[in-house]
Amino acid sequence: MTDSGPSPLSGPPPRAGVGGIGEGLPAQPPVADPEFWIDDVAEQAPQPRPKRGIESSIKTLIEWVAVAVGALAVALLIKAFLLQAFYIPSASMVNTLHEDDRVLVNKLSYRLGDINRGDVVVFEKPPGAGGEIEDFIKRVIALPGETITFVSGDVYIDGVLLDEPYTEGQPSSPRAAAIISEGCTNDAAEDRCTLADGWYFVMGDNRGNSTDSRAFGPIREETVVGRAFLKVWPLGDLGFL
Repeated sequence: MTDSGPSPLSGPPPRAGVGGIGEGLPAQPPVADPEFWIDDVAEQAPQPRPKRGIESSIKTLIEWVAVAVGALAVALLIKAFLLQAFYIPSASMVNTLHEDDRVLVNKLSYRLGDINRGDVVVFEKPPGAGGEIEDFIKRVIALPGETITFVSGDVYIDGVLLDEPYTEGQPSSPRAAAIISEGCTNDAAEDRCTLADGWYFVMGDNRGNSTDSRAFGPIREETVVGRAFLKVWPLGDLGFL
């Protein structure tokens, strides 16, 4: 038999979406990467602040307490052995120092060196001094072994006139009563004192208004707290003594 045309079972296969099983169905969207969306959400979400636990608070408190105690210990050591601030309670050192001025005292100075004439020193209240002030500040005038003499308002050390520009011409008269003999090797006298070893004669620069060795006698070396070397208040008068 001769073929007269194509067989109904032959020919090109049907196209997807045009005929056959998939015809008429919508195309499937691409599958999204789940990790992409998770990361995006994580980046946009606000991050919670870490909470400070009770252990962290206690640790911080302990650290601050340690700092405070350390600072206090350092301050006490400095005050005890190195430097201490004092205020001027009276006018006995005018015009070098005035009432309510503040000075720094070097407490190490006389551990390393000697007390010198002209030094402004702070010392403990002598037994013969009255009042409630516990620390005095005066200028060293005569040293151990020297003889201080008052003649017509002037001061002589071993017979030599002492130049005292800090008194601004005020007379240095002895007290009416005899100088206390303790610390002096000579007999009690109103106008002279020969100092024993370890004793110093001190006076205020304001000679007419100063209770000093002319009244309570020389001072012992061991009662000297230190040397006043810097005026720190008022700030306008800041400077070395």
